Amino acid sequence: MMYIDGMMNEETWKNAEVADNFYMVSPMDTSYAHALTEVRMAYDEKNLYILAICYKPRPGPQMVESLRRDFSFPKNDNFIFFIDPFNDQTNGFTFGSNAAGAQWDGLMYDGGKVDLSWDNKWVSKVKDYHDRYVFEAAIPFTTIRYDEEIREWGINFSRNDIRETERSSWAPVPRRFPTASLAYTGTLVWEEPPPRPGLNVSIIPYALGGLNKDYENDQPGSSQLDVGVDAKFAVSSSLNLDLTVNPDFSQVEVDRQVTNLSRYELFFPETRQFFIENGDQFNNFGYGTLRPFFSRRIGLDAPIVAGARLSGKIDQNWRVGLMNMQTKTVDDLGLPGQNFTAVALQRKVFARSNIGFIFINKAALHYRNLSEEYKNMYSLYNRNIGIEYNLASSNNAWTGKAVVLKSFSPDKSEDNFAHAGNLQYTNKKWTINGQYEAVGKNYDAEVGYVPRQGYIKINPQVKYLFFPKGGIILNHGPQVDYAFFLDRSFKSTDYSGLFAYQLNFRNSSTLSGQLRHDFVKLLQPFDPTNSAVGFLDTGTEHRWTTFGIDYKSGPQNFLTYGLSYQQGGYYAEGRQLGFTGDLGYRFQPYVNILLSSSYNELWLPEPWGHRHFWLLGPRIDVTMTNKIFFTGFVQYNEQQDNININTRLQWRYKPASDFFIVYTDNYLPQPFFSKNRALVVKFTYWWNN
Repeated sequence: MMYIDGMMNEETWKNAEVADNFYMVSPMDTSYAHALTEVRMAYDEKNLYILAICYKPRPGPQMVESLRRDFSFPKNDNFIFFIDPFNDQTNGFTFGSNAAGAQWDGLMYDGGKVDLSWDNKWVSKVKDYHDRYVFEAAIPFTTIRYDEEIREWGINFSRNDIRETERSSWAPVPRRFPTASLAYTGTLVWEEPPPRPGLNVSIIPYALGGLNKDYENDQPGSSQLDVGVDAKFAVSSSLNLDLTVNPDFSQVEVDRQVTNLSRYELFFPETRQFFIENGDQFNNFGYGTLRPFFSRRIGLDAPIVAGARLSGKIDQNWRVGLMNMQTKTVDDLGLPGQNFTAVALQRKVFARSNIGFIFINKAALHYRNLSEEYKNMYSLYNRNIGIEYNLASSNNAWTGKAVVLKSFSPDKSEDNFAHAGNLQYTNKKWTINGQYEAVGKNYDAEVGYVPRQGYIKINPQVKYLFFPKGGIILNHGPQVDYAFFLDRSFKSTDYSGLFAYQLNFRNSSTLSGQLRHDFVKLLQPFDPTNSAVGFLDTGTEHRWTTFGIDYKSGPQNFLTYGLSYQQGGYYAEGRQLGFTGDLGYRFQPYVNILLSSSYNELWLPEPWGHRHFWLLGPRIDVTMTNKIFFTGFVQYNEQQDNININTRLQWRYKPASDFFIVYTDNYLPQPFFSKNRALVVKFTYWWNN
């Protein structure tokens, strides 16, 4: 076992084969990289080792945001690598670090997308020199999932150098695709089968203590003391069983708020660890606004008692996901205990495509004991079944999806189907996509995210890029995006037409302008301010045009900023004006300050009149080391009439083991007083054999 110190002083590294001659991905993909990189790999019976020497094209400090984990790829000098242990060009793992040593790890799905919410045990170290920085890491075989019979893994190494405004990779990747694209990997060949990880059991207990006070309802202060445990059992090297008892997710940061002027529920991604690994089989089934399963529905209104999930690869062609979760009864809401079951199967076909199946069941326990009032509020059960085909050509030029879904509810037996599909073609200059959705008026996904029912949507999109041979502009081009919504009788209810033009500069800054025309025929009453002032009538028609412009600075400077401006019409022949702004400054690598602001002003007839909504969110990240992180931010939401203060201190005292202190306070702005506040202290420990 090698000692990880960021130094190439072991004999193993001196004798290891070198991967070098990286290809430039951007700004051009027709030459070798200017920033030179050398990579070496080794392994023993427990770990996969990697060492990367990242040479600096010119002397000076590296560009990084902070020492925080899972940093933003384009805003940091970094070295990252991607592994595809099943060589299916679809799923994998990614690890790496920025130039200051902040770790990056995530799960890969859909051929190149990365979920950075995943967290696991591994160690790394970065050593900085005047002409290079060296990244060294050890990845335990128990951390990744693989089939020990597969001798060839897909692999690629990626380098980002901000001062050179250059992305590069070991295996060449066309500049229109991210370096994470598993369709463009090289090959890691095992001379012998990779080591069997042996017995792989992880136990992750936690202990939590907390104090909270509800001032708004004049409730006495209360305390909280909880313990729980997660466990991971490797059924095989590629199949994992996860168990949880009395889970707690208090260390998760609160969602960043937004001003909501839409007619539908907003979507916030899942960040809880238990639902992350292989979560794409469940959460990514369907489309963005047609998801039969959305794990944030579980535990939303009721604490989770326990849960289990079996997920992973059965062999090179089959993936499986089985999940069961049980929640508690909530007497104050009359909410019965509920059981959630989800089953997902996926079969690889052709080079990179697959066919997926899903079944979801939500069932209320002891439903007969509920009063008639609560029986009208909560359903006895809701079920969904679906099948989808995911297309991905070998070179990633053609991608698409076709999905059919059906829901089952006690009182909805007709018009409960949904189906959708899309086909997209991408090359260096063109992106052409066509998509449709058709959702029945009784299609119901209580454990999913389907913000509207009873519609047909047709959505063509075209984008083109010009590539000048020189100058400050890297590329530029137009985009046309139309979305037509029809009712089940094929009568128009909504449409939105967008024409945009974007300029991408060589210093990584961007400038874009948009012209948008909207038409809405309301299918239900709607408050255009979402503040319960009054409602527009069902059946009323509204048309308006808006213009917008956006600018985002490049990440090279310590001071960064972004501005967005929008002006035009609105519902009820009203007018709107809006802008958002982000201003950031970093004292790298220890302090990162960001001030985010949003302002929306509306001119409407009575009863709404002239209204405005501010949303302010100053935030500070302090990273004393790459193991101690402090985050503090304030969110003032004028629409919700709330000020939220959230602070979190995290100490990663061992790999994947943490100590948290989280403080949250919510205030009413006028008159200024605290609504509620809470202080939570949590300790987790990751033990494995």
